[in-house]
Amino acid sequence: MHYYLLKLYITGNTPKSQRAIANLIEICNTQLEDQYELKIIDVLEEPELAEMERILVTPTLIKQLPQPIQRIIGDLSNADTVLLGLDLIPEKRDNNRKES
Repeated sequence: MHYYLLKLYITGNTPKSQRAIANLIEICNTQLEDQYELKIIDVLEEPELAEMERILVTPTLIKQLPQPIQRIIGDLSNADTVLLGLDLIPEKRDNNRKES
């Protein structure tokens, strides 16, 4: 089992920010149970943190732990993409591809 350290960068109390928070909390509660710490950082309130992490777009989720560090951009509404980024599901491979 892994412990997850997640940082979600948002910009203010916008509908997109609120969607990202709600989507991430739902995923964490169903998939990670009590094995995570979530920090929500508003770039308007803490611009220096956003600058240190080189956040150019929000919402941005950074998975700090476990390594490797992953970034997911958007409102996190595609649960499969978030789970893949958190390394909770293996990367899908195209098994139907024919070799030339």
